Amino acid sequence: MKRVCFTPIGRINCQSRGLNSDEMINITTTIILDEDEIHYDFIHASGPGGQHVNKAATAVQLRFDVAQSPSLPDDVRARLLEIAGQLITQEGVLVIDAHRYRSQPRNREDALQRLIALIRQAAAPPRPRHRTHPPRASKAQRRQDKRRRSEIKQLRRPPQEY
Repeated sequence: MKRVCFTPIGRINCQSRGLNSDEMINITTTIILDEDEIHYDFIHASGPGGQHVNKAATAVQLRFDVAQSPSLPDDVRARLLEIAGQLITQEGVLVIDAHRYRSQPRNREDALQRLIALIRQAAAPPRPRHRTHPPRASKAQRRQDKRRRSEIKQLRRPPQEY
């Protein structure tokens, strides 16, 4: 049975390209990550869990090198570096901590889903800003308010002597 991968150019036979469809993560129709680009570190989690918390490393720290990833187009990479903010290290590595659940596989899946959501958000091009101008009525209202404030301030002044 042939394994099929979905790429930006369409469906391909993964085995002929040395790819395994289980190792590929579809982000969008044009962005596909290789599982090897993502590194997981398992650490002790804090919070509820009793003795299990002290014995098992259930929290997951996902690391993805945004700056060096060949899977990301340049525009998506730039937006991802901007969106991720404090999750990005100085070297350009995205670090996601997941310790929401008590089991390691669920935390691993949670971290991966959060990475996918971030990349999808960065993949969407920003909507262009349409410049607008204030309507004539609001300009007139502003001028009238300025005139009124000016009159009030003039009334506060002491009378001038000629």
